[in-house]
Amino acid sequence: QVQLVESGGGLVQPGGSLRLSCVASGSVFSINSMGWYRQAPGKERELVASYTNGVGNKYADDVQGRFRVFKDNAKNTVYLQMNSLKPDDTAVYLCHAHLLLYHRTSYEDHWGQGIQVTVSS
Repeated sequence: QVQLVESGGGLVQPGGSLRLSCVASGSVFSINSMGWYRQAPGKERELVASYTNGVGNKYADDVQGRFRVFKDNAKNTVYLQMNSLKPDDTAVYLCHAHLLLYHRTSYEDHWGQGIQVTVSS
């Protein structure tokens, strides 16, 4: 099986920065894409940023230019560097991976448990 373990969340003032990390551990054979979604209270889950092999990075419009997603393939880790944070960025951030496990024949979606990011003065 596989686990996605997130870290790096917390409380930050408006204008500040945070870096989230997500490690995929377990029987991972190949990762097609990794990225981050977020869900704020009363709102639907939305894509924040993702990296897909052969495609590149994709960002939500309201984080373009402020957030950066990047991967360390050797460590099966994806990072989300968040700069110029705003109160509207407050949400639970969830790591997502589309990956292939050993002894499986098709790629599957997996999710982390989520990590809280709060932007407030």
